[in-house]
Amino acid sequence: MKIAEKWFQQDGKLVHQKTHDWTALLDQNQKLRSSGLDGFGENKLVGRIDMDLWALWAKEAGISAKDPDFSSKMKEVVRRKMLDGEFSKLRVWQGSY
Repeated sequence: MKIAEKWFQQDGKLVHQKTHDWTALLDQNQKLRSSGLDGFGENKLVGRIDMDLWALWAKEAGISAKDPDFSSKMKEVVRRKMLDGEFSKLRVWQGSY
């Protein structure tokens, strides 16, 4: 969750800096995981991701919303990241997909 945001000039460039604290999201995911609330019938809640993190993943992967296959590319990026152990705390359902 975003806790601070500022704009400033540095070396002739405009810089947009955001500061986040993901603690609340991670705590909520842990509670969902612990309580077994990971799905609705056949559907599974794999995890929860903040939109700023989602946008960062898109940027890291070099994917633009203007790409004709943006949706399929982002699905693969999210899938890869969610299955990566580094982001395991974002997961609610521990299965694989």
